[in-house]
Amino acid sequence: MISLKKYLETSAAASKAESDPVERTEPVPVGIPVPALKPAVAVEEKNLVPATIAAYRSALLEMGSCSLDACPALGNKLKNNLNKIGDGLSVKMNPEQIEAVEKNVQQQLEDWGRGTAKHYREKTGEVREILLVMARTAESVGERDFRCAGQLNEVTLRLEGIASLDDLTEIRASIERNAAELKSSIERMTSEGKAAMDQLRAQVSMYQVRMEEAEEIASKDALTGVRSRLCTESQLERRIAAGTTFCAAIIDIDSFKKVNDEYGHVVGDELLKQFATELTSACRSTDTVGRWGGDEFIILLDSGFAEAKAQTDRLRQWICGNYTVATKTTPKKLRVEASIGLAEHQAGESMKELLARADAAMYQQKAASHAIAYRR
Repeated sequence: MISLKKYLETSAAASKAESDPVERTEPVPVGIPVPALKPAVAVEEKNLVPATIAAYRSALLEMGSCSLDACPALGNKLKNNLNKIGDGLSVKMNPEQIEAVEKNVQQQLEDWGRGTAKHYREKTGEVREILLVMARTAESVGERDFRCAGQLNEVTLRLEGIASLDDLTEIRASIERNAAELKSSIERMTSEGKAAMDQLRAQVSMYQVRMEEAEEIASKDALTGVRSRLCTESQLERRIAAGTTFCAAIIDIDSFKKVNDEYGHVVGDELLKQFATELTSACRSTDTVGRWGGDEFIILLDSGFAEAKAQTDRLRQWICGNYTVATKTTPKKLRVEASIGLAEHQAGESMKELLARADAAMYQQKAASHAIAYRR
């Protein structure tokens, strides 16, 4: 983690060095005025502090977003905490406050790191426990089969001994006795086998539920509830490998940064959640809706370009409009516009190439919208 305090101190020292007058080693000719040093460096230093604060805030936001990809189950908490720290940064902070911020960031990262390591250790332990349960069950079944095989072998030897008997009454009694033992052995074997399998099914079912829950968490964006970027990339790769016809649409909320700057990231997150809900409502059940990052979303449409274009045109009318979000004082009505870039996958095209075309189409639409707004 870059030290904000050290960075500011280094910048200030460099600025001071540049602003100190340089000792002249050559004599100045008499009658030629010496130009005075202008305080340009002081102006640069003044502008450097806000830029440094903004860069540090941006780094905190990026770390929060990356933590969601690294561990979806725990990343949202770190992201929210880093967002709050970023919102609290100010150019008027004194050195003690800056040092406190750095310690807070370091503590947040350490806590998240330990928590993530513990989380994955627990998940690894669950998988190991499944394997142990299966191994113990297999061992139990093997012992049961070995024991029952020995009992059946004894019964077989007795039945073979019947052949040497001459008394029919004794033969009948021996057959009945051995048949009863044989039935008992088979019933016991069946009962023990059923109990072992029931235990195995119960254990596997429990761990399967846990694994499904973990997969569901990993496949969803923690903030908005739509598909995560990793899940969406997997869906993209699956469609490309299958060679099916589909389109990718990238959606970007226009001027979203102004919302964060003016109202804070809590309001910005609330707007993202509402936007994702409207986006999901406007899409078809066959469409895959995901959050690509920040204020960008992505939709995978299983259709050709013409049908997908008609769908995204309808979708744009649905998601654009007024949204009401809660602020620190009163609810605020915000006008939301969005730009959509659409591209149909072409044969032999990679995921990166497809998304680059969709991204370019999105920025082209954004530029056109800005041009129209400027003329107005």
